[in-house]
Amino acid sequence: MNGFVAMFRKEITQMLRDRGTLLFALVIPVFELILFGVIDMNAKHIPTVVFDQSHTQESRRLLDQFENTSYMDVIAEVPSRAALERAIVSGRAPVAIEIPPDYARNLAAGRQADVLIMIDGSDQSVATQALAAANGVVLQQGLQDLLEKSGQRPRVEAHPVMMFNPDMRSANLLIPGLIAILLTFSGTILSAFAIVKERERGTLEQLMVTPVSPLAVVVGKLLPYLGLAYFQLILIVALMRFLFRVPINGSLTLLLVLSPIYLVSLLALGLLVSSRARTQMEAMQMAMGFMLPSVLLSGYVFPITSLPVSPHCRCRCRWSRTFSPPRTSSRLREGS
Repeated sequence: MNGFVAMFRKEITQMLRDRGTLLFALVIPVFELILFGVIDMNAKHIPTVVFDQSHTQESRRLLDQFENTSYMDVIAEVPSRAALERAIVSGRAPVAIEIPPDYARNLAAGRQADVLIMIDGSDQSVATQALAAANGVVLQQGLQDLLEKSGQRPRVEAHPVMMFNPDMRSANLLIPGLIAILLTFSGTILSAFAIVKERERGTLEQLMVTPVSPLAVVVGKLLPYLGLAYFQLILIVALMRFLFRVPINGSLTLLLVLSPIYLVSLLALGLLVSSRARTQMEAMQMAMGFMLPSVLLSGYVFPITSLPVSPHCRCRCRWSRTFSPPRTSSRLREGS
């Protein structure tokens, strides 16, 4: 470790003088954390237009049930089916509801009362929430009418309990995973510029002829960025806990003790990229080539269980048996 202290002090001084590095390491992750943390994944208060041809107490009650779900807000009533379709096509409202004129009469006679609900499917999250809310209202209305006519209580009652995230807050789901994503991007890119900056400034040859061992060069360049990434981790965890009120039920001490292992692996990957790249732009592109697959395949964007499993894979490990899709019998396939 000959010359380690000198290399460490040199890298610390260079890092503190580089305002761009400090800006990228501290300001940008905090900005992204706040930006993604305030986003609510549940689409609520969806603008809805209504074409009510019944104008009865029953139709108004149905519309009130739609609004009480907090997923739909009736913003206007239109006079015709054509106006209803124009509201959907123009993007004025993603959801449109048409109630026929015989809606109340069919309910009073015990016949099926149809309601048309048009949903703009261009936005999948909005369409999914609106469809679930509409199905829930219709199902609740049907069960209520059935029980009122029969005069009996249901034999089976469901009491759902939401575990771990009872309020369904998007912050509780997004921010813990966002910590790892931000550290992956910033830690890898910060260390990816370590050797590239020396090469672009023409000081790499001077560094090679100095009486410093190769191990001291690597460790001396790695430790300052490790400290910066660790400070970034503490800052993000503090913002997660006190700004967004995300509860931490596990051991915070264990998280802080084991985090350097993850951070060192990220910095080592960035150092590997830095040793192969010639310019900072090339280092950025190579780092993104490593990071994007790791983020997409980490389970943060979509569940790991939805990843395709090759039918020709003969791996008999527990992971493959757990997450491989069930095979349909050939007799069932032929009969379907």
